[in-house]
Amino acid sequence: MRTRSPAALLGILLPLLALNALLSFDNDWPSLWVRFGARVSVELAAIVLALSLWLGRRRTVAPAVLSALAIVIALWSVLRYVDVTVPAVFGRPVNAYWDGRHLWQLLRMASGDSPWWRLTGGAVVMALLSTPLFLVVRWMLGALVRALARPGARAPSMLASAGVCIAFAASPFVGVDRHAFFARPVAVTIAEQTVKLHAALSPTRSESRLAPSPSFDGDLAALNGVDVLIIFAEAYGAASLDRPEIAGALAPYRDALAQSLRISGRRAVSARVRSPTFGGASWLAHAALLSGIDTRDPDDYDLLLTTRRPTLVSHFARHGYRTVAWMPGLQRPWPEGSFYGFERYGNADSIGYIGRAFGYWRIPDQASLALLQEQELAPIAQGRTPRFVVFPTVTTHAPFRPVPPYLQDWSRLLQAEAYPAEAVEQALAQPASWVQPTPAYLDAMRYQFDWLAAYVGEHAPADALIIVIGDHQPIAGVSGQDASWDVPVHLLSRDAALLARFEARGFAPGLTPRATAIGAMHELTPMLLAAFDRSPPRASEQTDEPSARPLAP
Repeated sequence: MRTRSPAALLGILLPLLALNALLSFDNDWPSLWVRFGARVSVELAAIVLALSLWLGRRRTVAPAVLSALAIVIALWSVLRYVDVTVPAVFGRPVNAYWDGRHLWQLLRMASGDSPWWRLTGGAVVMALLSTPLFLVVRWMLGALVRALARPGARAPSMLASAGVCIAFAASPFVGVDRHAFFARPVAVTIAEQTVKLHAALSPTRSESRLAPSPSFDGDLAALNGVDVLIIFAEAYGAASLDRPEIAGALAPYRDALAQSLRISGRRAVSARVRSPTFGGASWLAHAALLSGIDTRDPDDYDLLLTTRRPTLVSHFARHGYRTVAWMPGLQRPWPEGSFYGFERYGNADSIGYIGRAFGYWRIPDQASLALLQEQELAPIAQGRTPRFVVFPTVTTHAPFRPVPPYLQDWSRLLQAEAYPAEAVEQALAQPASWVQPTPAYLDAMRYQFDWLAAYVGEHAPADALIIVIGDHQPIAGVSGQDASWDVPVHLLSRDAALLARFEARGFAPGLTPRATAIGAMHELTPMLLAAFDRSPPRASEQTDEPSARPLAP
């Protein structure tokens, strides 16, 4: 019987272990680094099996074939890094088609004020780093092939790799958790992305794939002609309530908002809804609420924009409201916006901000709201047209810095030199971090509560209905692993009768919603439509609804 030397054994084990590590690592949450475990790559087992069979017949593998295989493995290693890192950081899986379209904007946002040449240089460095990876993989493949060329090593390797492939295929049928023993194959990710790409580009997509729209046949009589302001609070997620360290840090600021509501004679009712997105892609949440259509699948969002479906925008316009999209985060043309049909689109260049730029998003939320108040919501004349305004905020967008200083004097926000130079320098000096983002998130959220409390207490139209709703949870580095997709929604108003209609639908009094979501975000839309309609209330509402009069301070 032929014995195998320790050197021969190491000659096959070392390249196998190294290649397996490249195809089976996981993210070392909450960092951007990787960690290596004991799971097996079935793709590597398939490669070893194929090489063993080939060498049994041909005795050698052409260098060009090994180089091509090394390119594939190196590329798959990079794809695996993306596949395990992006969900860990953002809390949602990758969609190559949709995320790829916004990759450049994401890089610009992540880099802050870095010039274009620095971004380009970073891309060049990354490309150069791929060469050593290829060379290492190519060397390990060569060592593996030399080891498998020995008959004494080839047969056991063939049996072991075949056994791994069979075990992987059979594990679901014998009740074994495949994930505990095997790494997720990169080929599966590639196949899934290919299917998504085909679906996104398919010319045969039909509107019939979308769910029916809710009924927009009712009126808005229950609003009594008041302004309606929907504030999509960027990255305002259930983590701000569920994670004790975040909830505790924000508690005084939430209390200050509650105090401002009391002083202004307003009251709040709150609930949770499930956002169609997590950590980003805010437009999916905007579309879900405004249309009442489930937009969890970005392809459905894309398809929705090609239709003439009714929305809250068209509904309010049909009932005499001036509709305004106040979108300071929009820094480029937005042809998709024609779907909604707002009467006015206010983007970063047209809302009139002349002050200092803060980071990628440039315009602080407090300044955006001050401009909105001056241009659209101020009581210019008795009996002016009521407004329906949608305002997506930006300052609390990841990476959550720089955070502008809050200004007590809102009139200064309309000036070019609004902010004290020392405060600006201090804000811009605070570093952003994708690895430890929670401190910056807390700063940004405190800022958001500050301007919101001041607005409802001192500046908002007296009878306006203000809807504050999170668009999605913050990135996973803040929300935590396996966090829900829930976001808070608050309705702020002086109209007790109107708020009672929402309490009858599951909203809780105050700024703290119940722990269970009342539904998906798109399911909130028919609730709004029903509550705004002056139709006879349901039986559950008839006994609890107070008279339609403002609440006392």
